[in-house]
Amino acid sequence: MDRLPWTKFHWSVVVGLGVSWILDGLEIQMVSENGFQQQLHMNSAEVGLTGTVYLFGEVIGALVFGRLADRLGRKRFFIITLAVYLIGSGIAGFAFAPWFLWVFRFVAGLGIGGEYTAINSAIDEIIPSHYRGRVDIAINGTYWGGAALGAAANLFLLRPDINADGWGWRIGFFIGPVLGLIIIYLRRHIPESPRWQLTHGHAEEAESNVDQIEREVEEESGRTLEPVPDSKAIEVRPTDRVGVITILKVFFQVYPKRTLVAFSMMVTQSFLYNAIFFSYALVLENFYNIPKATTGLYFFPFAIGNLAGPLLLGPLFDTLGRRKAIFGTYVISGIVLAVSAALFSAGALTALTQTIFWCVAFFFASAGASSAYLTVSETFPLELRGQAISYFFAIGQLVGGVAAPVIFGTLVGNGKDRGPLTIGFYFGAGMMIVGGIIALIFAFDAERKSLEDIADPLSKVS
Repeated sequence: MDRLPWTKFHWSVVVGLGVSWILDGLEIQMVSENGFQQQLHMNSAEVGLTGTVYLFGEVIGALVFGRLADRLGRKRFFIITLAVYLIGSGIAGFAFAPWFLWVFRFVAGLGIGGEYTAINSAIDEIIPSHYRGRVDIAINGTYWGGAALGAAANLFLLRPDINADGWGWRIGFFIGPVLGLIIIYLRRHIPESPRWQLTHGHAEEAESNVDQIEREVEEESGRTLEPVPDSKAIEVRPTDRVGVITILKVFFQVYPKRTLVAFSMMVTQSFLYNAIFFSYALVLENFYNIPKATTGLYFFPFAIGNLAGPLLLGPLFDTLGRRKAIFGTYVISGIVLAVSAALFSAGALTALTQTIFWCVAFFFASAGASSAYLTVSETFPLELRGQAISYFFAIGQLVGGVAAPVIFGTLVGNGKDRGPLTIGFYFGAGMMIVGGIIALIFAFDAERKSLEDIADPLSKVS
């Protein structure tokens, strides 16, 4: 798989699997505008709970489907998880009471959380090693394309003249499922991971799968593939499931440095993102006197910076290398944020210049945050790849997703004292810098290496 040239086959994998993050960004941005609040008679706390329920669903979905994807296959679950999302989001559009909305927002979260694990696993196991870094990072970064799409849709759907009868926000909940139905059709033609098949007792299916992929690639590229050298051969003993003791041993005894890097990268980027994302409107309203109705317009340049970073910087993770690229993106984003904190404290920024600083900081931070998922996915053995993603994703979301918005919302206060929020900005910047330094020291040079050269499969016969 790693020696294949880039062809239409790989584009079909990218398009078919990469939509997950677009859907997630779309979902969160749609709900953040809470067009349903008035019709469902919800107070601010209940609106906030709607987001928390979705986040909790993501965590549970990642943990459950991550383990199942490791045991039962990638393809089965990147179909199932998308179907779960379609059902949850679609039915939520018919909500008639808060409890009904919460139930199906939780279901939609289950699906998207499962998507993170199944999709990252499949992408890393199918995409050639020379392109794995940039592809994984670019796909993860498309979350912000979905967020921008959601924000644009809300400008239309939540207009008072359109949303007066309550159908504007309901239509918003149907946009994701409509896109998802198209993607389910595309995913039917994406093969199961041959790596997963081989390590789970399906050697004949794996060989047939690879033969078909190679024939398709040779036809599209017009090239005859060179045989795989015998030096790359390994013997494996099929493994059905991996126990908790084995997982703990892998994390803390076999690969403790990689565990430290994965933990630090996930937590730091999650904290920073949730801190700024959920408080930027409050900052604009309270410190720059921007009307609430127009704060959403400042989101578009913020989203564009977050989308452009992974797309433009992603190739550096394959050429410059993982450690240097992670260090650079994390540290530069931290430095830019620290500079903006100093200027914010001095009252030297306007709403426009504050947004520009955020755009620059998150241009780098977005590439770094996307690389966190790449790092977790590629540096642990194949048999627990889905579970590794789910565990570190859950930790990052629970620590950053729960704590950061509450902390920064408190620091904003009534907008009269810049001191507490300045300290918060410095803290977030410092966390990113520390995360980058940890990666520079302890991360593995995984660029352009086969997954089997990065971590031996647990099923490998010594």
